[in-house]
Amino acid sequence: MTDLLDQAREAREAAYAPYSEYAVGAALRAADGRVYTGCNIENANYSNSLHAEEVALGTAVRDGHREFERLAVSSAAEDGVTPCGMCRQSLAEFCDESFVVVCEGPDGRVEYELGELLPEAISREMVER
Repeated sequence: MTDLLDQAREAREAAYAPYSEYAVGAALRAADGRVYTGCNIENANYSNSLHAEEVALGTAVRDGHREFERLAVSSAAEDGVTPCGMCRQSLAEFCDESFVVVCEGPDGRVEYELGELLPEAISREMVER
């Protein structure tokens, strides 16, 4: 099986980032082992840009997946980029605090748990009160 970080790097190659020139790729492994990839897609109206993680997650959810094992994220700068706050919250909708996020830093791979990246996430339980 291809390494998840390798798949994120490959997805990064399809990024459309003419404004920031900051290409990002993501690879999300569903509980059944299937991997969904995404890349960032920028728009001149920055608020309409799509993040690599949300593209991967949206495609997986569209295909009926609701449980995930781990996510890898890679930027062309290999600067240790982690999912932004919006993407972290989107992941928290489907993943618990122990969900692993693998990033590519200047000194190699770094792993985080989602709970480290997003403590006190807004949860379904909070909304249903």
